[in-house]
Amino acid sequence: MARTVKAEEFASKRREILNATQRLVLTKGYEQMSIQDILNEVQISSGAFHHYFASRGALLDAFIEQIKQQSGEPLLQIIQNPQLSAIEKFQGFFDTLDSLRIEHKAEVISIGRVWYSDDNTIIRQKVDEAVIEMRAPLLSEIVHQGIQESVFTAAYPDQAGEVIMSLLQGMGNTHARLLLSFEQQRDDAFDAVQTEKIVAIHEAYMDAIERILGVPAHTFYRATPEAVKFWVDALRESKSA
Repeated sequence: MARTVKAEEFASKRREILNATQRLVLTKGYEQMSIQDILNEVQISSGAFHHYFASRGALLDAFIEQIKQQSGEPLLQIIQNPQLSAIEKFQGFFDTLDSLRIEHKAEVISIGRVWYSDDNTIIRQKVDEAVIEMRAPLLSEIVHQGIQESVFTAAYPDQAGEVIMSLLQGMGNTHARLLLSFEQQRDDAFDAVQTEKIVAIHEAYMDAIERILGVPAHTFYRATPEAVKFWVDALRESKSA
């Protein structure tokens, strides 16, 4: 029993350090974050820290692995639902991600300002790779289901998930940069042009995904100017608060 308690305590403290690391990365930036920042956040000594992680590199690897595991949770719940068709699962995946962003919009905006800074370039790339590694096989599983249901005609179902995830991440990164540009300028003409760009980019990426799956155009939803305005208003409100 004593060993179990110690193992649980070790795992608990390790999670605490990883959670502190995540907070610092998303508020300060990975390049600006120091081990001392983590020690101060968790209130432990350097010796205690190295009991859990041998180095900053080992901490980064564990942090990426934690993000990787968390990234699969929304998709797993959808995939494991036997009542959903393949098309419903894909749309459900998109809807779940959107709902989570809206539910935590203040955090999403605050995090976005730091996440897309130069200080997080390296870790952002590693996280993107980890998320693709976790989600791509799950999306491919849905693609195979769609082929069995005769609603998808993907030529490369085993690779479809990775291609689709790459498209989604490219779209997300481009959208984030365009949305953050609204902080630099506030003008009706500028807003109209940027909003049109965001909507068009979403249209283009979703069209590409539909072509990969072999489904009719507009099978999946498209971003609207109203949806873009929701995020622009939230972004500007958070800056003025």
